[in-house]
Parts: sequence; structure tokens; C-alpha cells
Amino acid sequence: MSTQIEIKEATIFQGNMPVLHRVNLEVKSGEFVYLVGRTGSGKSSLLKMLYGDLILTEGEASIAGFNLNGMKKKEIPYLRRKLGIVFQDFQLLTDRSVYKNLWFAMRATGWKDKSAMRQNAFDVLEKVNIKHKDYKIPGELSGGEQQRVVVARALINNPDIILADEPTGNLDPEVTDEVMELLHSLSKEGKTVVMATHDYRVIEKFKGRVITVADGKVFEKSEAASAETSQA
Repeated sequence: MSTQIEIKEATIFQGNMPVLHRVNLEVKSGEFVYLVGRTGSGKSSLLKMLYGDLILTEGEASIAGFNLNGMKKKEIPYLRRKLGIVFQDFQLLTDRSVYKNLWFAMRATGWKDKSAMRQNAFDVLEKVNIKHKDYKIPGELSGGEQQRVVVARALINNPDIILADEPTGNLDPEVTDEVMELLHSLSKEGKTVVMATHDYRVIEKFKGRVITVADGKVFEKSEAASAETSQA
């Protein structure tokens, strides 16, 4: 399997404040990886660094073939075309239909062929089983349906990597399971999924590699357990 994400000795800052120190992480293609930790532990900061919202200035990191060290703003749109990003709070355009939300995302990432755009929109909506509601605006959809649209938008450029930040945080358990089944099916197709969560029920039910974010550091699950034992 090829390496999709590689981080070496990276310190991640929010403004001038270091949030995570000396992060080392490697993720292969097709892996399903959980980032677990309390709210404020740095999970979102790590994801933001990976999709270019926080610029890396100390250490090394690469994702989808892009070097993240000191990445220039003009390079970020090209990086994001290679990634699918799923947010907890949906971030859909509330005044436009599901179809128009996808159309906007395609135009923003350089699509021009209207026929190809139309077909691509319907293809990804069918993949997440919400094609039949393409005409509705987000406010007419349930939370689970809106998150399916967000996943469809994340798939619009057929990315190899999906970054999901608490994608089930606002959903009830039944709908959470539906979204998780969808994300896991994408991983089984070969896409790399990195998902931040603090929902341990999900982690137990839908198995994946577990990375713990705590006390300004990033651990494998076994490493975190060893650290806790040594401190006891």
C-alpha cells in the first residue's frame, strides 16, 4: 500500500500557540483511521493542517503528494481538489438545492463542462443514496440526509483521501451508524479515511486504527496505553 499521509516531527500552531508537539504519523491508502481525544485536544488542528487551513512551519508533512511545509495560499485550492472534507456542521449553502450545492463545489474546483458536471453530481448523490432529493434545499432534509450531501460533496472530485471532523457529532445513534457505514464502504473501496471523533461507541462498532490526541501529543492506541501505565 502506498503512503497517503506522512508527518515527521511536526509542531502545529494555532496563531503563535503550539497545539501539538513533535507529531509523527503515517497513513497508508485504504486505511480507516480514528483521531480520538477530548474536545480541544487538537484533533481539528491536525486535520486543518492536513487540508491547508493551518500552515506547517516546524517539521515535515505531506498528503496526497503535496508538501505541506510552508505551503503558499495559491497552492491550497489544488491540494483541496485531491481531498474530500466532511464537517460536523455541514457547511452547506442553505439557499440552494442539494444539486446546486454540488454544482457550486464543482465550479469552485475548476469544472467547466456542464454535461460532465451534471452527470458527476447525480453519480455521487446516487452513491450516497440521496439522488431522489437533489431538488430540496438543506433545511428540508434531516441531519443524516444533510451529512450524506456533505459526503457527496466530499466525493465530487473522486479524492483518494477523506478527512472527516466529528461528522456524526450532531446525529442520533441510528443515523450515525448509517453515515459510518457509508464512510466505511468508501474505505473498503480503497479510499483513505481519517476521522476525528470522541464517540467511543462508534469506534467499538466500526473498527479502524485508533490514534489518540492528548496533552499536546499524538499516540497510537498502544503507545497511549503504555504512556498511561508508566505514569501510574
